[in-house]
Amino acid sequence: MAERTTALQLALGLREAITRLNRRLRQARPVGDLTMAQLSALTSLELAGSLRPRELADVERVQPPTMTKIIAKLEERGMVLREPHPTDGRQVILRTTAQGRQAYEQVQRAHNEWLADHLADLSAEDLEILRRAAEIMQRVARAA
Repeated sequence: MAERTTALQLALGLREAITRLNRRLRQARPVGDLTMAQLSALTSLELAGSLRPRELADVERVQPPTMTKIIAKLEERGMVLREPHPTDGRQVILRTTAQGRQAYEQVQRAHNEWLADHLADLSAEDLEILRRAAEIMQRVARAA
């Protein structure tokens, strides 16, 4: 029972820290006209390489009509391209354009620079702990 309580307390602390860090990273992104939903969809699409609109909606955990609006805005900005599906004429495949990749990379750079600036103030011991924690958290994230 004590082990379960300790695990729950750790889960709470980690979740709060991750949430706060994620919020700070979002604030560190370059100011632009992309909404968080658009940026998230662009990121998912860039990481996946290509997706059908329904797949992107599933990844983003939004309803297809919502994703249709997000895709339309990204298309207007020249960040996403629709291509015909190779085997099903009723489907389309979404890909990021060079402009979309550039926007994605700019945000990633801003996030990495913000985090690196703040990590630079930590001791070597703390940095090693965070390196190990990152490995462990990656393992936990892949376990689902």
